[in-house]
Amino acid sequence: MTKVVISGTGVFTPPYSVSNAELVETFNTYVDKYNKTHAAEIERGEVEPLNQSSVEFIVKASGIESRYVMDKSGIVDPEIMAPRLRQRSNDEPSILAEMSVDAAQKALKRANKTAADIDAVLVACSNLERPYPAIAVEVQELLGIEGFGFDMNVACSSATFAIQTAYDMLRSGSVDCVLIVDPEICSGHLNFRDRDSHFIFGDVATAIVVEREETCTAKGAWEILGTRLLTKFSNNIRNNFGFLNRATPEGIGAKDKLFVQEGRKVFKEVVPMVSQLILEHMADEGLDPKDLKRMWLHQANKSMNDFIGRKVLGRDPEPGEQPNILHEYANTSSAGSIIAFSKFNEDLKEGDLGLICSFGAGYSAGNVLVRKRA
Repeated sequence: MTKVVISGTGVFTPPYSVSNAELVETFNTYVDKYNKTHAAEIERGEVEPLNQSSVEFIVKASGIESRYVMDKSGIVDPEIMAPRLRQRSNDEPSILAEMSVDAAQKALKRANKTAADIDAVLVACSNLERPYPAIAVEVQELLGIEGFGFDMNVACSSATFAIQTAYDMLRSGSVDCVLIVDPEICSGHLNFRDRDSHFIFGDVATAIVVEREETCTAKGAWEILGTRLLTKFSNNIRNNFGFLNRATPEGIGAKDKLFVQEGRKVFKEVVPMVSQLILEHMADEGLDPKDLKRMWLHQANKSMNDFIGRKVLGRDPEPGEQPNILHEYANTSSAGSIIAFSKFNEDLKEGDLGLICSFGAGYSAGNVLVRKRA
């Protein structure tokens, strides 16, 4: 059977960072104004007052301390509280493609590859800025890649689902090398006026080069030992924005046209689902969780990852076994586990075993078992 490796990764980090303190100041200013404007209705019991947020609440709830964004000015403006991105003409690269190209060039360099080596481009992310033409085909054009490209969306699991898609294509022999890109402008679908979620997301783009082992010339590549995907329908994480919105104008501007979730239900249901997926996948591959040197988990909530780590390892993870990038990047949807993998894998040794795992809306979960090559 053809062996497949991850030979390179790249991360594009946006130019602006927003701290918890800045978000809290903006949110609380909005809350004070709202409560003052609706003081009479609140006094009569007709309107519920809004509660303020705090830095301590955010860190305790998520482990997040800051996040990178493509626009900061609109987010921290209490009158706007949303990113403001320039409308680009059809003759300009789209913003998702521009982010993708930056991450892709870094991944190609790390993999010792050029555009001529790539047969397919997959753009896998939670939110695409348009339905067509595909962002992947635009990235392909901008990089000068022959072959084909397509977009795919499995929410926070998009990157791992794309890895399996590339893995299957490579093993079938239809391609020799695939570029996966995960551009995420999560700030665009975040309700910054919702106390329970205004702090969750950040923006980023990651890229991954996946190829047949015999074509790999990069040092420190990772052999993919196996992949496992799982989906179970749930409304507990949802975004109802879509192309039919103009056909149902009564819903325009409603809260459900942005990210909404039932956080406690997600925690209760996803943690055991993901833990079982990992353990069953490893058992089927004849691998012992005790041999795992590192787990690069989806970066949504530190407590969730801590629970999953304990369930998989049978103990508390040691420092460094389960890297956390939430404190700097926040939740970046599909890109989170790839950021962690990209930033925390070079210190491991030949033969070390690791796993990349993502999970989120759907519910969806994807697991990729990898072993370090020389």
